[in-house]
Amino acid sequence: MIESVIAKVIGTKHERSMKRLRPVAQRINELESSLTNLTDDELRSRVAEFRRRCDKGESTKSMLPEAFAVCREGGRRALGMRHYDVQLVGGMVLFEGSIAEMKTGEGKTLTATLPLFLAALEGKGAHLVTVNDYLARRDAAWMGKLYGFLGLSTGVVYPDQSLTDTARRAAYACDITYVTNNEIGFDYLRDNMKRDVAGLVQRGLHFAIVDEVDSILIDEARTPLIISGDAGEAAELYLRLNTVVGLLKRDRDYIVDEEHRSVSLLDAGVEAIEEQMSVSNLYDAANIELVHHVNKALEAHTLYKRDEKYVVQDDKVVIVDEFTGRLMHGRRWSDGLHQSIEAKEGVSIKSESVTMATITFQNFFRMYSKLAGMTGTAQTEEEELKKTYGLDVIAIPTNRKTIRTDHGDLVYRTEPEKFNAIIEQIEACHKKQQPVLVGTVSVDKSEVISKILTKNGIAHEVLNAKQHSREATIIAQAGRKGAVTISTNMAGRGTDILLGGNAELMAKLEVGDDASPEFEAAHERFKVACKAEREEVLKSGGLFILGTERHESRRIDNQLRGRAGRQGDVGESRFMISLEDELMKRFGADRIQGLMARLGMEEGMPIESGMVSGSPSDGQSSSSSN
Repeated sequence: MIESVIAKVIGTKHERSMKRLRPVAQRINELESSLTNLTDDELRSRVAEFRRRCDKGESTKSMLPEAFAVCREGGRRALGMRHYDVQLVGGMVLFEGSIAEMKTGEGKTLTATLPLFLAALEGKGAHLVTVNDYLARRDAAWMGKLYGFLGLSTGVVYPDQSLTDTARRAAYACDITYVTNNEIGFDYLRDNMKRDVAGLVQRGLHFAIVDEVDSILIDEARTPLIISGDAGEAAELYLRLNTVVGLLKRDRDYIVDEEHRSVSLLDAGVEAIEEQMSVSNLYDAANIELVHHVNKALEAHTLYKRDEKYVVQDDKVVIVDEFTGRLMHGRRWSDGLHQSIEAKEGVSIKSESVTMATITFQNFFRMYSKLAGMTGTAQTEEEELKKTYGLDVIAIPTNRKTIRTDHGDLVYRTEPEKFNAIIEQIEACHKKQQPVLVGTVSVDKSEVISKILTKNGIAHEVLNAKQHSREATIIAQAGRKGAVTISTNMAGRGTDILLGGNAELMAKLEVGDDASPEFEAAHERFKVACKAEREEVLKSGGLFILGTERHESRRIDNQLRGRAGRQGDVGESRFMISLEDELMKRFGADRIQGLMARLGMEEGMPIESGMVSGSPSDGQSSSSSN
């Protein structure tokens, strides 16, 4: 109540921030006219001047209006993109070391160039940390044109690059480096294991902007990065226990607690294991290690499902990140769980490892001299971000009003009923040539829906951890008329789905080299075609987001919704869920089943109610009947 009264008198924190920063944006606008008539060389000379002033001790903060104005003019010339005023404000928030909450489509990638450019003038390096290799490569190549035009160097570090230490050192030595969160963390650990300072690849942690900051600093904050060595444990025990546990029956030998994700042996199961393993008392102190491995084998068989928690590739079990839907190469579950899953899947079992170096993202990112972040969904975690990292969250106004329609959830009794409704919705959109992005929570579910669509003769693309190599191709086409794209969380964060198609990506896919004369011709051709198609897509209702399950983290759902309705475009979103979904089974499905039975609801008839599914989660418009 006190906070409410204060807000009415002096405004909310966000309103006060906007009141303070808007005059600075106006100052940048006033400087614009003095730069437009400069030659390219004259504009670049301003950058050299900024660096001389830094060397003499002037603070970058005092140069902010001038530097932002130069960066904006560089963006207009090198990229054909002029920063909006709200992007100027977002850039200021980032440079101050706060989190800029910007809705999808508001241009976070371009916004980040402003503070990165200004911080890089100090000569200590600036990092843009992103959640996956696709975004790191894309943004480094894209925004690198702007930095290069202004005379700054750009490096990129991402997984599977096979970089030598010399190449990594060169990437980190650049003025601005785009890097994935895992790679920068592992490079830090590897540096700490080196005996000679000359062998280090990083040059210090000066300034970083963390993209999708809530994912990295909240969802994965306590995830340890571990460099391991071989402890030399044999695989026989895992293989034997896999066979033994495979003989046990659920609810006879063990019980599974879906809500708490745990599994417990019953007396019959204990007796079966004692018999198979030839031990008289499983819980004798001498068998404590055996009990541990039995529990891990049970977890592997009951709680860790293939194509949901992991995939099998090239004789390896590869973890799937539940927040991003991406493969986590090099990551392994600890305490024998990974080996138990390898035994279950019949792949080569790697021996248990011993930890040689480890750090969590939470501890790593707190070592930066200045840390900032950006995302579309941070306010729900504002308190934790402030308490743990000292980061304020500032909501940046949209350049244009969001008009996306978020429909209320539809809740079905069974998964088959839900799938039937999903196909009907896709067919309805497809009939009027409205593009659809179908969001799933696992690789397995994305493939199930793909098979149903194939059976119904609906052309579509699938984007999941198994097709990550085709990500650019799929994203380039996902906003075209009549396109149907099924995706895991991979399309929920960072991806910019352009209505009518992504002309630049499509040109790159056709030509392959964005520096060639052929690329410019292809790009212009695709721009004309995409612009015309965009109008047709807008008339059809814009991008339709169809969520097929709710995620435990509401922010993940919000990220999926946010793929539609960018920059004031029309769009729609709806979640279709069933009482057989894992999350629903964990939280109240029995109660809702009883309600539907009492209402005498027919097969295929859903409940649409705020009491069941909640109101739209990110404050957008809603057409729910509730």
